[in-house]
Amino acid sequence: MFGPHRPRARFRAFAAAVCTAALGATLLGVAGTASAGATPASTTRAAAPAAADATPTAAGSKVVGYFTNWGVYQRNYHVRNIETSGSADKLTHINYAFGNVTGGKCAIGDSYADYEKAYTADQSVDGVADTWDQDLRGNFNQLRKLKKLHPDLKIIWSFGGWTWSGGFGEAAKNPAAFADSCYSLVEDPRWADVFDGIDIDWEYPNACGLTCDTSGREAYGNLLAALRAKFGTNNLVTSAITADASDGGKIDAVDYGGAAQYVDWYNPMTYDFFGAWDAKGPTAPHSPLTSYDGIPKDGFNSEATIAKLKAQGVPASKLLLGIGFYGRGWTGVTQAAPGGTATGAAPGTYEAGIEDYKVLKNSCPATGTVAGTAYAHCGTNWWSYDTPATISTKMAYKNQQGLGGTFFWELSGDTTDGELIKAID
Repeated sequence: MFGPHRPRARFRAFAAAVCTAALGATLLGVAGTASAGATPASTTRAAAPAAADATPTAAGSKVVGYFTNWGVYQRNYHVRNIETSGSADKLTHINYAFGNVTGGKCAIGDSYADYEKAYTADQSVDGVADTWDQDLRGNFNQLRKLKKLHPDLKIIWSFGGWTWSGGFGEAAKNPAAFADSCYSLVEDPRWADVFDGIDIDWEYPNACGLTCDTSGREAYGNLLAALRAKFGTNNLVTSAITADASDGGKIDAVDYGGAAQYVDWYNPMTYDFFGAWDAKGPTAPHSPLTSYDGIPKDGFNSEATIAKLKAQGVPASKLLLGIGFYGRGWTGVTQAAPGGTATGAAPGTYEAGIEDYKVLKNSCPATGTVAGTAYAHCGTNWWSYDTPATISTKMAYKNQQGLGGTFFWELSGDTTDGELIKAID
């Protein structure tokens, strides 16, 4: 799911250049990508939602938010914040990111954050402090407490991500052994009641991300088939997937339609289409809903992603629309409209070129909209991000297309009162 999906911050950005060299094609890095194209015409109004299918199915109501285990450090964002922000009331599922994939097996990502960190009473979901001798502490125990307050809330453990996807190639050599290892870890007696299933975030099967995979077009489906066989029908099996709908791009590299039978749903990562890994621009919204005149690369928009996956045979009900709770930006920009040149990445709190919505809404308020999302030009900085208004536009599209729901990366980017999640329908 970077951003920002990355353990301790998931750098999808620079991978575009790596993958271009490896595959001779530009890539989606959540997709970070090398963009190309002429300066687009000024487009300062929101695109209308795409036309509905002739016979749309009923839209789903899933709301899936990512919670990152590294967020408890510098970001100081804890499970308690999901409750105090009001987000827990809006969520149907939480994706816990990330578990590692190494040696062909699922593995713990961060034992301290996951199940060792002791919480004081004021930090705890229920106001009760951890004790030194209790069996489970850390995020897992806090998630258990959150589920007690919200019995319908489901927690899914997500494995891989940008940094840890290199292990999937080895796992694909023996899918059954991989599935066994994942089941044993997710269903460990210490925290079996916390998790309701597994999410696979492989970036990217039969293509390049931080590393390049050559396991073949069917390896991804074989892996998911093994997971479904092991986890059964009473557990959730989901997967975050590429949003690269370009001709010959990463969606084309995998039989996502055939593999759909094994998942409850897919999370196509319809954000990070464009960003300051292309240091000189052109500026472009990182999460466009539709194409627009002058977009740097064809197939890099949510509408194209959904259309291509449907054409592969993925049911609309198994597709969730991805939203970023953050912006991507450039500096050295003089042109307010998309398509301007830049000199590099705009400053960010934790990483250049990326910033949380909760910061941007005040530091660089939106000055226009394009392709169903917002952009902002302040000083020499240019940012793109979603707002409550543009999320409403995207929800109309989600409903028209009969999609299964919405997911987002990630909870800590929202305001303390959950401004963005409250805009999700």
